[in-house]
Amino acid sequence: MATDAKGIDTTSLEAIDGLVEQALEEEKMPGAVVMIGHAGEIVFHRAYGHRQLQPERLPMKPDTVFDMASITKPVATATSVMILRDRGEICLHDKVSKHLPEFAANEKQDITIEQLLLHVGGMIPDNSLSEYKEGRDKAVENLLNIGLNYEPGKRFRYSDVGFQILGELVHRVTGKTVHEFSQEAIFQPLGMQETGYLPPEKLQERAATTEQREGRWMRGEVHDPRAYAMDGIAGHAGLFSTATDLAVYAQMMINQGAYGGVSILSPATVRTMTAGYSVPQGQRGLGWDKRSGYSSNRGATMSPSAFGHGGFTGTAMWIDPELELFVIFLSNRVHPNGKGSVNPLAGAIGTIAADAVLAAGDEDAQAVKPVKPENKTGKPDTEPVLCGVDVLERDGAELLRGRKIGLITNHTGVTRSGKTTGEFLAKAPAVNLVALFSPEHGFAGKLDQSDIGDTIDPVTGVKVFSLYGASRKPTDESLEGIDTLVFDIQDIGTRFYTYISTMGGAMEVAAEKGIRFVVLDRPNPINGVDIAGPVLDEGEQTFVGYHTLPVRHGMTTGELAKMLKSEKYPELDLQVIECEGWQRDEYFDATGLYWINPSPNMRNLNQAILYPGIGLLEYTNLSVGRGTDTPFEHIGAPWIDAGKLASDLNALDLPGVTFIPERFTPESSKYEGEVCEGIQILITDREQIEPLQVGFAIALALHRDYPEDWDMKPYARLLNSSKTYQAIDELQSLEQVREVAAQGMKEFKQRRDKHLLY
Repeated sequence: MATDAKGIDTTSLEAIDGLVEQALEEEKMPGAVVMIGHAGEIVFHRAYGHRQLQPERLPMKPDTVFDMASITKPVATATSVMILRDRGEICLHDKVSKHLPEFAANEKQDITIEQLLLHVGGMIPDNSLSEYKEGRDKAVENLLNIGLNYEPGKRFRYSDVGFQILGELVHRVTGKTVHEFSQEAIFQPLGMQETGYLPPEKLQERAATTEQREGRWMRGEVHDPRAYAMDGIAGHAGLFSTATDLAVYAQMMINQGAYGGVSILSPATVRTMTAGYSVPQGQRGLGWDKRSGYSSNRGATMSPSAFGHGGFTGTAMWIDPELELFVIFLSNRVHPNGKGSVNPLAGAIGTIAADAVLAAGDEDAQAVKPVKPENKTGKPDTEPVLCGVDVLERDGAELLRGRKIGLITNHTGVTRSGKTTGEFLAKAPAVNLVALFSPEHGFAGKLDQSDIGDTIDPVTGVKVFSLYGASRKPTDESLEGIDTLVFDIQDIGTRFYTYISTMGGAMEVAAEKGIRFVVLDRPNPINGVDIAGPVLDEGEQTFVGYHTLPVRHGMTTGELAKMLKSEKYPELDLQVIECEGWQRDEYFDATGLYWINPSPNMRNLNQAILYPGIGLLEYTNLSVGRGTDTPFEHIGAPWIDAGKLASDLNALDLPGVTFIPERFTPESSKYEGEVCEGIQILITDREQIEPLQVGFAIALALHRDYPEDWDMKPYARLLNSSKTYQAIDELQSLEQVREVAAQGMKEFKQRRDKHLLY
């Protein structure tokens, strides 16, 4: 093995030649330039084929200039937006209409900058070319007046229109076009002399030719028709560059925003930009791809930190900070007839490059290689995850044959196909659905109030008895005619989430009355491996602390039921219908199941991951984001200095997370209508983040810096650990607080291990 001083197996890169030559023979593209960088060194840079076939053949050269197409989006537009965010001129959660008032037309007033960067902003992919016929100014007017294509945040739909609007936002905020601003703020400071919109004649002469337009071959002229109609300058396309220049940009990103003594972005902003954000059917960065339907040009063995993008003309760039690797693939696959195809080739080259680093690395480098968890179910890996209700449905409800059922459920109780558990049991011939019961937030999961009344299920016509009203346990009246209680609700993996308490109270009644209790199990969405204290103090049990569990218990609902039976209700007739296909170390997005908000303010997986630490804070006089679009992903109050708090927390260098200063105004709940300063809490690596550590760090910072403003006493209500509370109150070090919180965890783990099902 030939390994250079920077730790990459250079001999394995030779396989790239064969792949590219084969693609040339199959006419996937006329030519290409491939560049690979590792640990600050260029380790591969070659040109193949031709940059032009018609009207005459011209060889491809390493310094060929390419039309970047959609690589414009992250490199020019998104980077410009993030620079403005770094400068404090915009916030990612700003409504676009704050800076572009005309954009509020047609119900777009609440779309945020972040939503456009993630392609979840409700925008159509492309608008009609006819809307560009009257010149640039009219085209911009048409873009800002465009209607919604879908409800923002509900879909991921890759949108050129969204990035054209972001380009105009840069223009409106700075007074400079995205061309002028990106030159001034990005390319010139980095010495990228061959990068920009509207390449001069000398660069045009070195450019790869694309297709014909208006009787001429496009060479150094933007290929995208809408960018062309915008005089070559647009937020979604129009950038030109070379492999050598792009390498500078890529290394700057690996260096956390700096290159050659020049800082373009702060490290925190780079982490924000390149973190993984869950979107419907994938994961994106801000302007970047991470893992989505557009990731066929991504190296398969790149680490989870990798981010990249492709362009329609045949370009791709992926950057992997964890491997200190970047892979640049540039082609003009649209020449001469628009029929080329290169994304699989670019992905294969990326895989070779990542494998070359992994093959040469030490054990730590090898560890970043994706490892499929051991399959303990005995089922083929291709089979889907089945929740307990899916197993019950598959088996014709035989396990409940002849039973008179009271079903404790809400909107999360659904089969994999989307049918409610209530509807399934109501139609199952083997059972008799007598009554329904609902927990906090009601049967539909939409209510955020302390007293919820009984209702009727509109689907089945069966009465729904509220377990979050006059009584929080089933009453004699509600149990009339029932011999079996069935529980099917998606929990969130945190001790103080009250669905556990609802289950426990129902189990208590079932044990007293000799009623069978059946749990239709569901995965723990924040995985069933990680646990973190403190364990609830004995004697401090409440409805938000039902049992002596740690804050993050790492158990499924069925496993918790087994523990409760063993430790509280040994006489209970309990049956757990287990999930199939779920691995303990899997997060919810690995299950293939649809995310349904378990409660009104638990809206995505990132919030669920943060909840054990941030949720502890919400009874204090602090906003945890309720009344905003992203509860539990930020905290704030009118009396906080956002910059100082973010700086202090970032100085701790906590694993898997970064903190971004921001201002936000809750539309409801705590500090309704008041401007709060605070922090956005961004997960950069969910495999490393410790949510309880994050929460403790925030609590210590607030108690230290705002002893008169932050009312710490309510923090005890969900913490339920006098020793941990005392350690924070005494401003002990974060490590000391963690040690105190870990007391009792060894004993809990021994208790827990007896009841694990997966």
